Amino acid sequence: MLITGESGTGKELVAKAIHYNSDRRDAPFVPVNCAAIPEQLLESELFGHMRGSFTDAKMDKRGLFEEAQKGTLFLDEISELPLMLQAKLLRAIQEREIRRVGATKSIPVDVRIIAATNLNLAEAVKHKRFREHFYYRLNVIELRLPPLRERREDIPILVDAFLKKCADSRGKQVKGLSESALAMLADYAWPGNVRELENVIERAVTLSHGDMIGADDLPVQVQGSRGDRRILDEAAEHTLPLHEVEKEYIVKILEKTGGNKYQAAHVLGIDRKTLYRKLAEIEGKPHSDA
Repeated sequence: MLITGESGTGKELVAKAIHYNSDRRDAPFVPVNCAAIPEQLLESELFGHMRGSFTDAKMDKRGLFEEAQKGTLFLDEISELPLMLQAKLLRAIQEREIRRVGATKSIPVDVRIIAATNLNLAEAVKHKRFREHFYYRLNVIELRLPPLRERREDIPILVDAFLKKCADSRGKQVKGLSESALAMLADYAWPGNVRELENVIERAVTLSHGDMIGADDLPVQVQGSRGDRRILDEAAEHTLPLHEVEKEYIVKILEKTGGNKYQAAHVLGIDRKTLYRKLAEIEGKPHSDA
């Protein structure tokens, strides 16, 4: 199975849900980030090794395939797997057996493989960065997770779950969010997806002093996301030209960020050079990129 989607969309959570709602639930769920392990160690991590097979191999070691026996091996960021290892992994999946580094005999394994990526593997295959047969073997069933901005109806459900989890772990009595805070969460674009939402709720719970999280407990980039829509309403009401609306919005975001141009540029979705240029235009000053 292949789970695809942008970073932070919850691919590992989905993989866990599949595992713990299957007949393999009583066996291990073993996650591994293929990008986090150095290439020279990855084969040993996956398949294990025999004592003396390389300099630091002082004893036999089981690999993650053996650790996941009868369960699920979750391979995150599968696109980072070296081509040579892709071939070995393909053979392990097809033959249902692995061979430890330095071993002469194979070991039978019964493991379900769930892979995940935030990249387009079909494009990687086209450019010879991913093995075609390995891709088709993984892609028997593809589950695409849409970004959070495309499923905003999930935000209140996720907020409730993260709120309970964070409040329980910190021993705080936080009951919920104010309507304005929830509206800001619903309006935000969530470039970091579900992971960013969890981080925002964790921060808000940590910093909150009452039993409700208000708008002021949210990060500045989330507070700015609502964009004070009254600016747009008033602009439309008075039919203001676009450059006037932009000017007022930039000034408002700078107020919200306390004059921090780095944060303001992040909220506005532009780089700092562009922000400096627009500020120079607003102030009627010549602008230099130097």
